[in-house]
Amino acid sequence: MNILGIESSCDETAASVYSGGKILSNIIASQAIHEQFGGVVPELASRAHHKTIWQTVSQAIKEASVTMDQIDAIAVAQGPGLMGSLLVGLSFAKGLAISHDKPLIGVNHIDAHMYANFIEHKEVYPFIALIVSGGHTRLVQVIKPFNHKVLGQTRDDAAGEAFDKIGKILNLSYPAGPVMDKLSQTGDPDFHSFPRSMINKGLDFSFSGLKTSVLYYTQEKGEKFVQQNLNDICASVSAAITDVLATKLKRAVISNNYPHMMLAGGVSANSMLREKVQILAAEQELNLMIPSIRYCTDNAAMIAVTGAIKAREFSFDSLNIKPFARMSGD
Repeated sequence: MNILGIESSCDETAASVYSGGKILSNIIASQAIHEQFGGVVPELASRAHHKTIWQTVSQAIKEASVTMDQIDAIAVAQGPGLMGSLLVGLSFAKGLAISHDKPLIGVNHIDAHMYANFIEHKEVYPFIALIVSGGHTRLVQVIKPFNHKVLGQTRDDAAGEAFDKIGKILNLSYPAGPVMDKLSQTGDPDFHSFPRSMINKGLDFSFSGLKTSVLYYTQEKGEKFVQQNLNDICASVSAAITDVLATKLKRAVISNNYPHMMLAGGVSANSMLREKVQILAAEQELNLMIPSIRYCTDNAAMIAVTGAIKAREFSFDSLNIKPFARMSGD
């Protein structure tokens, strides 16, 4: 099947064509306007999607060297995400489906982060997945396609959210996660020991205490000290976050005794996290699936491949599907 994927859950307008196990195109239009506000402004995001979505989809189809007549189904991010942004993508996908008489597939954005691994890795089950993004941090047990059980999740800030909020404290540009990762690579992770909340119990996460600790630490030390030791502070923060993530993942894979584990979501691009998870996989002799950097952050290739798996497992969705802002249990 030729699947057209459309993603607009937050501030990336994206379109992709997936066919026969290959990504034929993967176009992403980023929204730089949010940088000046230090975070995504929902109204501005939905307006930007409205302006760029047709051009983005057209470019994806052109780059894939297909026509709409050759597209077999349209997969679109249904949620979770910003409601206004989701409405733009879903409304556009519905209009395209009606005008070209194509079936529609609603895709869960968080599921798509997991299944993005199957763009480059063999599709295998069961597995434990650690999904780490700006809005979600959760451990998921996946027995077979779309048969998921949440083992643990954040009780407050997600890991990506913690990186961005701490980055704001450190006067870093938005999004702060990639900036902190780059600075951390030349810093000392043992420079300061920030708290690792709940690291010794359970599978849930908490990062709000870390954010508060960094705030008090920087206020006590002063701006000059922070700027002089910025790389070391970033490395210490990154170590605290990734230690918790890797420890919880290890606890989950050992208790479930699965041969496969997976890292997914925007924060899976973090170099320190990738290294710790790779070490864990080697120690436990597990098959590790991590997406390439281009498939970690929000993109439409993950929507398209998830749509293809969903179409294989189930029937198509109706045109009455609605967007949803939050995951059940959030």
